[in-house]
Amino acid sequence: MVSEAPPFWWTKADWRAWGLLPFSFLYGRIAGRRMARARRASVPVPVICVGNFTVGGAGKTPTAIALARAAREKGLKPGFLSRGYGGSLDVTTIVDLSHHRAEAVGDEALLLCREALTVISRARVEGARKLAEEGVDLIIMDDGFQSARLALDFALVVIDTVRGIGNGHLVPGGPVRAPIAEQMHQLSAILKVGDGEAADSLVRQAARAGKQVYVAALRPRENREIAGKPLLAFAGIADPEKFYRTVKEIGGLITVKRAFPDHHYFTEDEISGLLDDAAKDGLMLVTTAKDAVRLAGHHGRTEELALKAKVVEVDMTFDDRHAPGQIIDTAIANFRQRRLKEASAAKSWKPSIQP
Repeated sequence: MVSEAPPFWWTKADWRAWGLLPFSFLYGRIAGRRMARARRASVPVPVICVGNFTVGGAGKTPTAIALARAAREKGLKPGFLSRGYGGSLDVTTIVDLSHHRAEAVGDEALLLCREALTVISRARVEGARKLAEEGVDLIIMDDGFQSARLALDFALVVIDTVRGIGNGHLVPGGPVRAPIAEQMHQLSAILKVGDGEAADSLVRQAARAGKQVYVAALRPRENREIAGKPLLAFAGIADPEKFYRTVKEIGGLITVKRAFPDHHYFTEDEISGLLDDAAKDGLMLVTTAKDAVRLAGHHGRTEELALKAKVVEVDMTFDDRHAPGQIIDTAIANFRQRRLKEASAAKSWKPSIQP
């Protein structure tokens, strides 16, 4: 998968997207076939996958956290399964906030483990089995909709209504991860985030296909330290503009913007530049929770930046407050049906008798 989404992916398709069309066509054929023919392993716990149609952020991690909170309200013990993108560990690992740094387990895993037991694993089936061994009642998988080899009981695909699916082309000519028709076939529901119009055509397509459509918004938590203050806002996320809009929503006055690539680990020069520029102009530093966890656990000027930067925390808020609970209930019901079918198939199977 492409690590960074080039800017032309998020504008109207131009000569670059059309020039890459043969490669996008080939990529789509392979990705679509893999999705359609994937043999998905079963685990003895309900599995909800939170994915998106495209490369880049759409709000998957806040959505996963919202589902975990709803699960706890139901008396369940949820657990997160993450690939650990951006981390160096390539073995299945239980994430420990007091021990691990983002360089090892990835930034998203550190955000998730603040809420519930989190396992990172490049092999998602192995990671899911580890969570089951640890006694979780519900597995919430952050990403992996197109590639996981794990039986899913509910696939919730998140779409940002401002960015949508960009130019609509498949990788490498655009941000789409697999043919939309195949993704639409395999998803259980769409979560439409925000009040933009870029997702309208996909929402209509989902409705025609009989798929549930939920609506939500990323709501920033009140932060009186930021409101009315001149700010240097920096972010290393897929869509920095979304962060800047959020800062303005809570009354922050952004004077300087600094955008970095998604999952970016700041160099010493970049850190010094942020600190020095903010001090020179009398600006307060502000960043995202995802960036803050990448700064944690270090010393020197990195520690100084981590201490000085104010963090804007956001929550995924569903328009229907009962929606997360409904998703969980549906996933559990689907899981029970799946287990009954598996048990029936195992019972009816008879080994061949050799003479």
